[in-house]
Amino acid sequence: MHSLYTQVTDIMRSAAETHILPFFQKLSAQDIEEKTPGDLVTTADRNSEIYLSEKLAALISHASIVGEEAVAADPALLDKIGDRAAWIIDPIDGTGNFAAGRAPFGILIALAEAGETVAGWLYDPLTQRMCHAHKGGGAYMDTEHITAEESGADLPIAAISTLFMNQAQREAVIHQSKGYYEIVDIPRCAAEQYPRLVLGTNDLSVFERTLPWDHAAGILFLNEAGGKAARWNGAPYKPTDRKTGMLGASSPVLWDKAAEHLAHIFSD
Repeated sequence: MHSLYTQVTDIMRSAAETHILPFFQKLSAQDIEEKTPGDLVTTADRNSEIYLSEKLAALISHASIVGEEAVAADPALLDKIGDRAAWIIDPIDGTGNFAAGRAPFGILIALAEAGETVAGWLYDPLTQRMCHAHKGGGAYMDTEHITAEESGADLPIAAISTLFMNQAQREAVIHQSKGYYEIVDIPRCAAEQYPRLVLGTNDLSVFERTLPWDHAAGILFLNEAGGKAARWNGAPYKPTDRKTGMLGASSPVLWDKAAEHLAHIFSD
């Protein structure tokens, strides 16, 4: 585990208890806004990010703070992910679910050093499940070391997010998946999707938009557990690269087979 595992875990639990759960299923219309069409932010998101930013800043004095809501106000903050150290914060992942009063939703925290993710935390406030990864140090669910496993289903179980694909990509990936994968609904929450890949609930996930606060922590968690998440050409994910397109799988074997079958859809 990362040396700051306990401190960050305590901060995330406290943020959930004081700034998120008190609003769950109790949001008023005034507590919910649209940043862009379909992209919601709530009072709980903003309060949680302020709290997390202050507490995490105290752990590493030289670390930059890159929060989802702060970047929405000032996109130039994204450049700070490449700093010597940077905390990447998603104060509520799955805001659409949270605003609708349903699970799943979570908090995502990643620590990057010189643009490389070195630690990640994924917290589910409702179940109190904490997933954690430390680069080179493995993956953990709560305090137990965990290894990714396949579902074992006859057809690999695929959760395919088509939300940010263009129409041609959307139609092609669904067509190409028929007969090869069992397609299931996505949770609309990366804090839930990456654990599903590790636990063998899902075998594959396809993402088009790969913003760092949504994916940096989960990708490290999946890779450290022995699964694989990478760009379609096999290149590793970097939270600084601002590219699109990602394939995640419960095992490198499943990843290779899916990339061979689907990657041409997303080639430049």
